[in-house]
Amino acid sequence: MTLDEMYMRRCFQLAECGKGHAAPNPMVGAVIVCDGEIIGEGYHRKCGGPHAEVNAVASVVDKSKLSRSTMYVSLEPCAHWGKTPPCAELIIKHRIPKVVICNVDPFPKVDGRGVQMLQDAGVEVKTGVLADEGWHLNRRFFTFHSQRRPYIILKWAESADGFIAGKNGNPIKISTPETMRYVHKLRSEESGILVGTQTALNDNPSLTVRHWSGENPTRILLDRNLIVPADSKCFSSDAQTIVVTVKSNNGNYQSNVKVATLPFDTNGVQMEALMKCLYESNIQSLIVEGGARTLQAFINAGIWDEARVERNPRLLIREGVSAPRFVVDLDRIEEIDGNLITYYRNQK
Repeated sequence: MTLDEMYMRRCFQLAECGKGHAAPNPMVGAVIVCDGEIIGEGYHRKCGGPHAEVNAVASVVDKSKLSRSTMYVSLEPCAHWGKTPPCAELIIKHRIPKVVICNVDPFPKVDGRGVQMLQDAGVEVKTGVLADEGWHLNRRFFTFHSQRRPYIILKWAESADGFIAGKNGNPIKISTPETMRYVHKLRSEESGILVGTQTALNDNPSLTVRHWSGENPTRILLDRNLIVPADSKCFSSDAQTIVVTVKSNNGNYQSNVKVATLPFDTNGVQMEALMKCLYESNIQSLIVEGGARTLQAFINAGIWDEARVERNPRLLIREGVSAPRFVVDLDRIEEIDGNLITYYRNQK
């Protein structure tokens, strides 16, 4: 491991401290090194607050050392005025002579402008240190801005013989109390959660965070013909809901419910239109929780990034709704309370 990589990994550790608070901004960490010693550290604590570079500079006791220091930062310093001043200007102001960056920021208002501003001011800039690890850290942010769609996680639970529900779609208890906590933790980490009509009718899910701490995701319901009753739990005032339908009327919903009229075909909602709607609604990451037809539609379209499949090895249903099918290499397997969570990544 090189020194640059060592300090960049420290930036990643700091950036992780902003998880759950920085969004929809990226998680960013910064380290300032002088004469082989870390003299300042910082991370982006919350959206709208000071950026990592600002906090790192503020933590330096002897500011005179900045003019002979190197700043390491996990994402390109911004060069525009937003809710906070440009970080590139701060670096130039304090005469920091060298900046080592992991990833260039794909956000349109940055996208290389921070690097250019620093270089124009005579700052030595190095980019691409541990770039793959940096991308993974902020994969939701990067996917949202580069592909103009949410980062999509498919999630379902299945029996040992590969069913997600009983006959006629009747709900079956597959998860355990501990894996239910895992599911709610996942919900707390993403900005949206999506289900189809049959899941809403059969399960009447709340789609909120109850067994973990954190914010509720925005609920997205695919309801082509507006047949899900307006008093269903997914319309409660606990969270915002977007109903995606082919109908032009707004239905009889509360003020927290928005109706999006989109084109549908024989396979369901047209994915390109749905992705555009979610992007414009600032849904940066999305959990697709079901049902089988909805999940399979995302798989068939190739529009997904991760899948997390919970399997109960003790449960046999023998007859019911089959789990979605795909052919992809698994990433890893985790055991929680006797159930197996298998992680997959879409490599396309």
